[in-house]
Amino acid sequence: MKLVIAIIQDDDAANLVSNLTEEGFRVTKLASTGGFLKAGNTTLLIGVEDEKLDDLIKAVEVVCRPREITTSVPLMPIVEDTYIPYPYNIKIGGATLFILDVDRYERI
Repeated sequence: MKLVIAIIQDDDAANLVSNLTEEGFRVTKLASTGGFLKAGNTTLLIGVEDEKLDDLIKAVEVVCRPREITTSVPLMPIVEDTYIPYPYNIKIGGATLFILDVDRYERI
């Protein structure tokens, strides 16, 4: 068994949780905050049997696609007196997955 910790954009959370639940995965949703844009993220804890891990990863890939946005957040100077002009296009979305082995699992 594996524990998958998935960090995704808030915009993708509702669709992904819905899709995973429909496919029979058990999901716990946690609110979290990212560091780069100080934007809200969602962290999902998903327990999955080894043989269903690839199905889970494919389900995440379908919903959590990277996309480009334009931000008007003033960014910190790169070098003294040199700023990145805004608006600035950045890539967001996708997912970060941490896949951990589970030594023991009990459901009470």
